[in-house]
Amino acid sequence: MIYFIIALVVLLLIIAGLYNSLIKKKNDVGKAFASVDVMLKKRYDLIPNLVETVKTYMKHEKSLLTELTDLRTKAVAGDISDDERVDIENKIAKGVSGLMVAVENYPDLKASQNFIQLQGAWNEVEEQISASRRAYNAAVTIFNNGVETFPSNMMAGMMNYKTKMLFEIPDSERKNIHAADLFNK
Repeated sequence: MIYFIIALVVLLLIIAGLYNSLIKKKNDVGKAFASVDVMLKKRYDLIPNLVETVKTYMKHEKSLLTELTDLRTKAVAGDISDDERVDIENKIAKGVSGLMVAVENYPDLKASQNFIQLQGAWNEVEEQISASRRAYNAAVTIFNNGVETFPSNMMAGMMNYKTKMLFEIPDSERKNIHAADLFNK
């Protein structure tokens, strides 16, 4: 009888440990996503300033500026899924990248102090977003391992936990950079 009670206590401790471990991992993912969210908010706050600064110089790129403004509006609406959010973020990154390339055709804009400051702020925010995404992906990987490995996968199944999606680099950013292209601008 005493062995049965000891075995039961050990089993309950193992179950409690697995449960607490999965809860901690889920909370770490939430915290990491909130960190990404804060950095993305900084990006969203910069977009109107960037658009207004370049609007006076870039008459021909009006559709790109409108698209960036529309994407920002969708992103801050708050009623989108995580997958939709990642898709919008990829489109914003592509749009701003196109905008920065278009700036090359406007020497007065490139020399504008406001634009130079905004470009510096944008680069800083992009670095912070990158770091936040790395932290998020690390937390998600740990969580996904807990959800998929034995014996915690049994507890995760009972808790209805599913694996989470990682932030990934869009295919367009995976291409190799050719140094000659950088010098031909």
